[in-house]
Formats: sequence, structure tokens, C-alpha cells
Amino acid sequence: MSAGIPEENTLGVVVAGAARAVSKTAKRLGRAGARPTLGSSFLALGADVLVVVRAIYGLSWFVVLWDLYPVPAAAAAAWGVLIVVIATSVVVSRVGGDRMPNWMFALLLAALAASVVLDLIAVWELHDLGRTLTAATTAGMALLLVVTQRGTVELLTAAGVLGLVLAVAMFVNTPPGTPFDADHIAPQLAAIAFAVLPAVIGVLVVRGHRRMVQLELDRVLVQSNVTAPRYAVGMLASEELARLDLAAERLLDSIATKKTPLPLAPKTASLAASLATELRLHLIEGRRETWLYHAVSESELLGRSVTLVDKSALAGLLDPGQRDGLLAAAWMLVSDARPKAAPHRSITLQLGPLEPTAQPRSDHKIIVPITITSTGIRRNRVDPSIWAALGRVGRYSDTTQDGSLRVDIEAAVDNPADV
Repeated sequence: MSAGIPEENTLGVVVAGAARAVSKTAKRLGRAGARPTLGSSFLALGADVLVVVRAIYGLSWFVVLWDLYPVPAAAAAAWGVLIVVIATSVVVSRVGGDRMPNWMFALLLAALAASVVLDLIAVWELHDLGRTLTAATTAGMALLLVVTQRGTVELLTAAGVLGLVLAVAMFVNTPPGTPFDADHIAPQLAAIAFAVLPAVIGVLVVRGHRRMVQLELDRVLVQSNVTAPRYAVGMLASEELARLDLAAERLLDSIATKKTPLPLAPKTASLAASLATELRLHLIEGRRETWLYHAVSESELLGRSVTLVDKSALAGLLDPGQRDGLLAAAWMLVSDARPKAAPHRSITLQLGPLEPTAQPRSDHKIIVPITITSTGIRRNRVDPSIWAALGRVGRYSDTTQDGSLRVDIEAAVDNPADV
């Protein structure tokens, strides 16, 4: 039995794993108006505060430089447009949904572009864009207002285009013969950084937050299997059972109300036979699918990286503490937070086979051998908390196999014959 491969339903039709079923449910909830990620509103509020503070800072420089502007009306118009954009975006993010409509996002980008152009017109004759641009650099940070409402590619593209426009404008605006020394280049690079980096950093923070939330939700979903019975019914099976129950009720109701005459027509009899077959096979499957099988197959993370081999359903013999330790160790082994640390991390969990003992144990326990073999996981990269989790499962020994970690565990469990 392994996870991460196509499964078949009780009629032999290939279906997706339970994790895909859960993701479809999440998408339906998202279309119904549920928030896609927890805590995104707090990130949006923090972004709003940062943009407002940056706007106040830019406005103060705008007031200081007022007498130097060759075209002060253009600078004032640039700030007027920018203030309207900031105020509107803050209000929309508070009262609107979790995604800004395309037309509104396009209008926001057009307004920011207008603000940048007006600011460039206002200070162009000074030939010192790095020190005199105010609204244009603040416009780049204004992209943070929609960092939780628009996609990563869209925001990075907008920030990149803004940085490119400012770089080209500064190059063209530099008078011929001006020395490219640090005193001249440094303000220009700083202005471009102030315009581009906030959006890039904001995108990285939001992506990291969403990844963390998805992992934690997945972990909570998987953790619910720790206290399940030895043989359990997974979420996908529950969905199929609900469908079978509805179909059986409709068929029996139609027979009871005499809408379907007896004896049954061949087509109706075939339907009834199919329902009965599916129900019987579900009962059979319920006697071989353990809590660990469902924990792996229903997890988005574990389903991609963990292969489970448990032909005798020995995982069901583990007590809740041992289950929690085994699941936590498997989770931490494959969920390294560094994306480039081990791009092909995977583990194989093998339980059994049981070895015959010469003499019965006095504590009425049996030893379940558990072997964890890994790919892409070095022993010196294993977090100490993983060893603590493995210690809750049983006595273990670790070795290195083909450059990766291998752990052999002896888990003492209650003898099912004595229960």
C-alpha cells in the first residue's frame, strides 16, 4: 500500500486522492466567499499602515522641495492622484472581498503610472531624479496595498516595469559629461530600490505566510487521524458512502412508494446490484485501511513525499502517543522550510513483517518493526526534534544508506490477541 499513486474506487474506476477532494472542497468554499488564507487581513492592515507612513514621509519631502520644482503643479497633481489611490485602495481592501477585480486593478495601475509620469515632469529640468522624486518612489510602495489581493506575477511585473522606467528616465535625464561617481549614482539606486523593493519583500512575506498556513492546516487535518480507530474510513470514502447512501435511499423510496414496480427492470436491478457491490467492497476496504494510510493519502504534503508499506495493517496497533511521534517525525522529515535544501525529499515507511519470538514477553507486548528509509535527507541535517519524536515511537537506531538517513524502530505495542 503506497501513497502518491492513482487510486481506484470500489468499482475499479481511477479516482484522485483524498487530498484532491479536499482541495476541491476548499475551492468551492473560496467561490462561496470564504477567506482562502487565515490572517491575510492582518497582513493587509500592516501593509496599509506602512504605505500611509511612507506617503507621509514622501509628502514631507514634497513640501520641502516645493520651491525647487520647475513645474510644481505637476508635482501637486501627482500627489493628488496618489493620495486618492491610497485612500481608495485602503477602503476597498477593508470592505471588499479577498481579490480585487481585474478592472479595478488595471485602474489602480493606470493611476499609479499617471502619478509617476506627473512626478517625472515636475522634476525633469532639475536633472537630479534620485534626490527629487517623491510621488514616483511612493507609488512603488503603494503596490503593497493589493499584495494580498492580486497574484505574485502581477505585482512583481508591475514593480519591475516601474523600476525599469525609473532607471531609463534617470539614464536619459543625466546630462552628458556628468561623472558617474558615487555621489551621483547612489541617490538614483536608492530611489529605484525604494520604489521596487517594498513590493518584492511584500510578495515574499505573503507567499511565506500562505505556505505556512497551508502547511499548518494540512498538519491539523492529518493530526485528526491520530485518535482514529485501528481501521478507519477516510474523507474520500466518506464522500462516496454519502453518495451511495443517497442513491440507496432514492431507490428504496421509489420502491416503497410503488413508483418503481416489482420485479425490478433489468436497468434498475443492475443499479441496485452495483450499489450493493460498492457497499460490500467499502466494508472490505474498511478492514485494511488504517489511520496512517488515511493520514498519508489525505495530506497534500505527505501524499507527494511518503510511500507507505503496511501489508498487515500494523499501524493500527500503535497507541496515540506512538502514532503522534511517528506522524510528527515523518512530517518534519519531508517539510524542510528551505526550498533548495533537498528538492527531492521523500521517505518510505515500512511496518512489519512481525518476527516470531522464542518466548512470550511478560508485559504482553509484541514488537512491530518500523523502517524509515529516505531520499535526499542527510543525517547531519536532521533536526533534534525529529529524534525526540522517534523516541516516542520506540527504541530506534539510525544508519546512513546511499548517503541518506535510515531509521529502524522497534515499537512495543499491545498484543491484539490479549485484547
